[in-house]
Amino acid sequence: MARRGDQIGVVGSVVCALHCAMAPMLASLLPALGLGVFVGSDLDQAFAVFVGLLGVSTLTLGYRRHKAFHAWLLLVPGIALIWAGSFTSIHDHSLTHVSVMVAGGLMVAAAHLTNLRLTHGYAVVRDAQASPEAA
Repeated sequence: MARRGDQIGVVGSVVCALHCAMAPMLASLLPALGLGVFVGSDLDQAFAVFVGLLGVSTLTLGYRRHKAFHAWLLLVPGIALIWAGSFTSIHDHSLTHVSVMVAGGLMVAAAHLTNLRLTHGYAVVRDAQASPEAA
């Protein structure tokens, strides 16, 4: 479960970072195509909440296994940047907004990758200790 959540988190965070990097172009292009509904801030804010919930839940599950805090050092500032970009006055698709959101998305992706690596490393050590061949 945690592994799948981390995999979804990595992909989602990278997609989020790409979305934010392309937002200024999309903000002008989508209404011309009749897709203006995808430009609103509600979608960005809903995604920010989803990213936060997914990140906290998967890293909590991972922490319970590996007891390492490394991934949290990336997740917390990453989520803070995403929330700042989504819920403050910089949510205007300016260069500042794009920079903050891309940095936050990449940090959250890195947190999920770190959590995957730590969880995998824990599983390898646990399996080696449980295996009679390890002795």
